Amino acid sequence: MSWLHIPAVFWAVLIEFAGWICPLTPLENHFRTLAGQSWYDHGFIHHYLLKIIYPDGLTRQVQIFLGLGVLTFNLLVYAVYLKKRKV
Repeated sequence: MSWLHIPAVFWAVLIEFAGWICPLTPLENHFRTLAGQSWYDHGFIHHYLLKIIYPDGLTRQVQIFLGLGVLTFNLLVYAVYLKKRKV
């Protein structure tokens, strides 16, 4: 199962570092338009979750910090997992 998680973590970090938009957002907008709903011109996180998980005044530095946090947390989790697995 961890082999499925590693690419997802890599993708999340890459999206944060590069400032890209998730490719699923244009797909969602396409289907929203087909369903007669309005589309949005920013990412999923911004549209649905920004006020919940990101602070006001989000800067590029904060995005990089968040990406490093995701990367560090996952590296620590995998280190603990691999250490316990060897025992």
